[in-house]
Amino acid sequence: MTSVAADRQHVAQVPSLRAIAGLALPALVVLAAEPLYVLVDTAVVGHLGRTPLAALAIGGTVMSVAAWLGVVLAYGTTGRSARRYGAGDRAAAVAEGVQASWLAFGAGVLLAVAMQFAAGPVARTLAGSHPEVAAAATQWLRLAVLGAPGLLLAAAGNGWLRGVQDARRPLYYVLGANVLSAALCPVLVYPLGLGLSGSAIANVAAQTAAGGLFVTALVAERVPLAPQPALIRRQLVLSRDLLLRGLAFQASFLSATAVAARFGAAAVGAHQISFQLWSFCALAMDAVAIAGQALIGAALGGDQAAIARRLARRIAVIGAACGTVFAVLIGAGANVLPQMFSADPQVHAQAMAAWPWFVAMQPLAGVVFALDGVLIGAGDVRFLRDLTLAGAFLAFLPAVWTVYAFDLGLGGVWAGLTLFIVVRLAGVLARLRSGRWAVVGAVR
Repeated sequence: MTSVAADRQHVAQVPSLRAIAGLALPALVVLAAEPLYVLVDTAVVGHLGRTPLAALAIGGTVMSVAAWLGVVLAYGTTGRSARRYGAGDRAAAVAEGVQASWLAFGAGVLLAVAMQFAAGPVARTLAGSHPEVAAAATQWLRLAVLGAPGLLLAAAGNGWLRGVQDARRPLYYVLGANVLSAALCPVLVYPLGLGLSGSAIANVAAQTAAGGLFVTALVAERVPLAPQPALIRRQLVLSRDLLLRGLAFQASFLSATAVAARFGAAAVGAHQISFQLWSFCALAMDAVAIAGQALIGAALGGDQAAIARRLARRIAVIGAACGTVFAVLIGAGANVLPQMFSADPQVHAQAMAAWPWFVAMQPLAGVVFALDGVLIGAGDVRFLRDLTLAGAFLAFLPAVWTVYAFDLGLGGVWAGLTLFIVVRLAGVLARLRSGRWAVVGAVR
């Protein structure tokens, strides 16, 4: 059987639960690796004192922008690469990764250079009236941002490897890099006496190593490595839509925190607990979405629209099941989970105002996240962009500021977040039923 025929055979039937899990579980480990490393880094730096820890918090917040850009790049690359792979053209699928890697490298270098000049003003703005924190954060940022090219190259590599249905190499590369960083960080910070700078250097070493591993994987494919500006421009359009969608989320989440803060310290503390737990659940459910991106893209690239539609329904059911499991666990842990984060009874009381909404949204969110992955894999990103912008600016933001105006408390904030999920759920379900997303072919 030729390689083209073999690749088409690969997507000729609806992938089993085992096949979906084979992509979702490694993706979950990759998604969890970075937050777990951040915990290690925080624990190491935390023993240096309050100022270095505060500086790390500020620097890490700025670097999270680079990580967010990487997620956008990876998601866009997965769908395009998977379509090419499903069409039986692995070389073209890898070529998407080559061009995404050029885009990633260029963006990373630009960010690294720009931050040498911007680190000081940004750190001073975020640190406020604490010049010693701003100075330490500036030093950390100028070093840590040198890892941005490697960070974004790793994101592009994750994207194209998932597109060709290879979830194992990203797992090994990302875990290996994070283990390297976790081992280097305490050694550089303490025995070698580099302090906070040691943390930044460990980050750079790990991110550069990960980026190098993904580049090596590209070179091993023996495809042309020269940049193709036309293809890069098409990838930029896709990234633009994903970025706009992401900005709508950021505006919504920042507004939710701002409104919660206006109800007092206990309310914003309870909101932080609930939101971080929600973010953890979202991280787990995103793994299903990533599997959906890769498998849907491959099915549509292989001209298997009917299979893609059946697969989309299966992924939605899996998302609902995952969300239901989280709902049961969160509901059962209502009297325990908040106490793991705070001993303040007022914080607990505020958390209980948010908790029913937090529990109720989980099954709905599971379906939304799963179908987000389906539509991203199908290249239907413009629809997702428009739906998210509409949900944020026409539903959630008016709702959450109404909650503030009428003093409806933290429960109102979380009712607004649930409304945001419901609007998106209605949109993605309507899109799924319409079938307009299921456009076949190697390129959409």
